[in-house]
Amino acid sequence: MMQDPIADLITRIRNAVRARKEEVEVRPASKLKAGICEILKREGYITGYEVHQDSRGGSIRIQLKYLPSGEPVLTQLQRVSKPSRRVYVDSRNIPWVKNGLGIAILSTSQGLMTDREARRRRIGGEVLIYAW
Repeated sequence: MMQDPIADLITRIRNAVRARKEEVEVRPASKLKAGICEILKREGYITGYEVHQDSRGGSIRIQLKYLPSGEPVLTQLQRVSKPSRRVYVDSRNIPWVKNGLGIAILSTSQGLMTDREARRRRIGGEVLIYAW
């Protein structure tokens, strides 16, 4: 049984980027994983993603994005809040990732959102991932 599905998602993405894969498949699919993929797509870190449902829990196929030079757009993904150590912040203490060049993905009472959206709405939450 998987203990931390978010860590599994970002590890699979990191490994696929290092291996220069065009896409990666993550099982099982969940709304949380799809929400993280939606934010990564909206912020321009991945090309897209597709959720496929089947009898085994479904899967998410993520299309990775590379620059014309072949360098990956997504250079780093880091898990912040873990099952063993949760990290919560209020709206005044939301961290800046790479001085605003990266994003933090937060789980808030109003759903998943980036650090910029959470600051604008003045809500805090659990810091899930740093991406740059």
